[in-house]
Amino acid sequence: MKEVVCFGEVLWDIYSDEKKPGGAPLNVALRMKSFGFNTHMISSVGNDDLGRELLTVLEQKGIDSKHIQISKDFDTGTVGVTLDKNGSASYKINHPVSWDKIELLPEYKKLVSSSNAFIFGSLIARDSVSKKCLLVLLKKSTYKIFDLNLRAPHYSISDLEFYMNQADFIKFNDEEIEEICNAFGSKKNNLEEQVLFISKKTNTSSICVTLGKDGALLLHKGSFYIQKGYAVVVKDTVGAGDSFLGTLISLIINNCDPAEALDKACATGALVCQNIGANPEISETELADFMSSFCPK
Repeated sequence: MKEVVCFGEVLWDIYSDEKKPGGAPLNVALRMKSFGFNTHMISSVGNDDLGRELLTVLEQKGIDSKHIQISKDFDTGTVGVTLDKNGSASYKINHPVSWDKIELLPEYKKLVSSSNAFIFGSLIARDSVSKKCLLVLLKKSTYKIFDLNLRAPHYSISDLEFYMNQADFIKFNDEEIEEICNAFGSKKNNLEEQVLFISKKTNTSSICVTLGKDGALLLHKGSFYIQKGYAVVVKDTVGAGDSFLGTLISLIINNCDPAEALDKACATGALVCQNIGANPEISETELADFMSSFCPK
């Protein structure tokens, strides 16, 4: 069984009337677990009821949580989620919380170096403690996937450039790649030209850009792949990009055809948008039925 390590935030997404487990790296881990990967989560929760409940949920879902630290000094992370009339989410992210304070443990190095992929995002580096741990683990990974997942004001352009230079695979959304290209002084307006600009600047051969309802674009091993999206009634956009990434990386690691992988990733993201919460269960049969019965735009 192939193994992946997801590093970063585990938390509760707090809606007006309920809470759901979340955090971008955890969302990716849960989706990759559904594709048969042995997924390890490196993070931290508080020594509180929310932390204990979150660890129980992960255990029930088959995520290896033995590398999740329990902080005595900081609470389990929570994020306030507000949905607009179109189901698009805005977030209130508390700081500092337990996942900001992930300490480097000796076993993490061996775990990361022996895994097939190491997945991380920009938010985890907002605090110096977790950032220090991240910088060490990046040196141990042979295949690094970086999800920008920009949440102002929790990033700097200089840090983003460093992480992109470390990565083997970079994921943006359309707004993020526009921001980064502008920050780097690129005058490119065409999306493919923007991707090639980033690829050359960071020496990264695999880059994906999600486009919301309009699908996604993937550069992989010198070729472009385009998927034009699945039009659905959106209830909640939380976690859709994470499930997209988890699906895409799962299939690419398993040497699936990139066009097929991109298509399944877009379909998975669309199915997530039809539900409330970042991690609805989606079976292989449900995904196949959706793709065969629902006409892409």
